[in-house]
Amino acid sequence: MVKPMMILPPVIFAGLAVLFFVGMNRSDPRALPSTFIGRQAPGLAATPVGSLSSFDRAALEEPGLKLVNFWASWCPPCRAEHPTLIKLANDLPIYGVNQDVKPADALDFLDDLGNPFKALIYDGNKRQSIDWGVYGLPETFLIDGDGTVLLRIAGPLTNRVLADKLRPAMEQAAK
Repeated sequence: MVKPMMILPPVIFAGLAVLFFVGMNRSDPRALPSTFIGRQAPGLAATPVGSLSSFDRAALEEPGLKLVNFWASWCPPCRAEHPTLIKLANDLPIYGVNQDVKPADALDFLDDLGNPFKALIYDGNKRQSIDWGVYGLPETFLIDGDGTVLLRIAGPLTNRVLADKLRPAMEQAAK
């Protein structure tokens, strides 16, 4: 007679093996999935940053493509991607969600490096970031004119990311 406790370890092992196999066979094993792709972007309600324009969920439903970028001045990859954001701001509106210790840090950063953001909000308690499923900074979301999330990019926007992910997604959305 087989005891249930004898079957349990092989069943657990088989289940883990299946999970590992599925995880390793994704098209991009390093990609972090987002549950919002193809769905409406979450709401936004945060503090304005100084005298800069702020935004809310309604701004994401304005016509045309736009980006929502989560960042902080203390984040080295955010600093590295900033020149790319400055260039992208010529092509589409970028909305920023800042996670600095205090809003003044964000203002100093933008004074030094330039401001690519059409509007900016401060997420000091990280509530907006949690609602959007942000894993780390920077993260950028491509949003269409209906407020639907088309793409999530975890990590800095680089020339390669622009060429391989963002530009193709923008072209696909334009069709």
